[in-house]
Amino acid sequence: MDNQIFIAATGQHKGKTTSTLGVVATLKSQGYNVGYCKPVGQQHLSVKGDIADKDAVLFGDAIGFEVEPKIHSPVVMPSGFTAEFLDHPQKYDLESMILEAQKELLSRHEIVVYEGTGHPGVGSIAGVSNARVASLLNTSVVLVVEGGIGRTIDELALSLALFEKESVEIKGIIVNKVHADKIERVTHYVKKALDKLGIPLLGVIPYDSILSFPLMQTISDALKGKTLQHEEKMDNRVEELVAGSLIEVDEFTLFQNLLLVVNYGRFHQAVDKIQQEAKGRELDEPPLSGVVVTGDGRGGRRFSPADAHHPYLIKHQVPVISTPYDTYDAVVKISKIEVKINSNTPWKVRRAIEMVHDNIDFDLLMGRK
Repeated sequence: MDNQIFIAATGQHKGKTTSTLGVVATLKSQGYNVGYCKPVGQQHLSVKGDIADKDAVLFGDAIGFEVEPKIHSPVVMPSGFTAEFLDHPQKYDLESMILEAQKELLSRHEIVVYEGTGHPGVGSIAGVSNARVASLLNTSVVLVVEGGIGRTIDELALSLALFEKESVEIKGIIVNKVHADKIERVTHYVKKALDKLGIPLLGVIPYDSILSFPLMQTISDALKGKTLQHEEKMDNRVEELVAGSLIEVDEFTLFQNLLLVVNYGRFHQAVDKIQQEAKGRELDEPPLSGVVVTGDGRGGRRFSPADAHHPYLIKHQVPVISTPYDTYDAVVKISKIEVKINSNTPWKVRRAIEMVHDNIDFDLLMGRK
């Protein structure tokens, strides 16, 4: 049984963090003493006067360990790092930093799971691509790819070439985000292609809309939003979007966790309609997670908290944000949001762990068969 696993992906937003979280949690539940490390990170948070990749902070919260940046996130490449490295490469010994973290982790844990960054080539400019780091750590790789057949296999071919160049063994493939009606077909053909390469298919994880639900704060960031009321509720999750005041309430079966996107001229009319429908359905809780008021600043008018005042929203503490985008552009931007698991989405953490636990062959992953 290998005591190290490096989980990489063919690109961003393929399910690397989801898969890593599920693997770490499941192995812990099976009685293993498991350590976690993000050898090379980009987006970071402040931890004890130092910086650590945000995924390391997420894992510390979710799995229950105290994050030590030099061990759990030894190399962070923030904005501006690339230019600084190219100007002064002699200042950095990134490989030694990663190896020191590995040494400490292996002294503490019987298994260490490493999480890659972006696609396999990320970090190449500084000599710490995913493929190079996996080789440096002398660990095999689990590669995560998004569901499909032709595109999936094409993406795998590109990624496998980088790991082959570094003489890194591929332990297996996880296919993620496969719609339920395509699981059987995708499994059959991807496995057929992998069999020719001698690479195991470790599992196929179904697409789950729960993992794609954004928070109000995520939406506000995407829309350059300004919070007009109830900033304390910006962790509300959004499951469905409704735009404008012409709301067809019959279209909603659950009628919950809605995001209303509407211009100020129709703001009160739209909220009134939501309120009436909620009353007709005898809902104890409001169906709105939040409201986006569009067109802030257009025509010289700036929205204030008073503009967002509506008794129903005040009573139920529904957050309201404004954005300079018009309604159409706001909806388009929201539809393009790539949602990541983070410390503010505990329901996603739980669901990610469940899905990996239920759909990955851990005996095959751990070499127990």
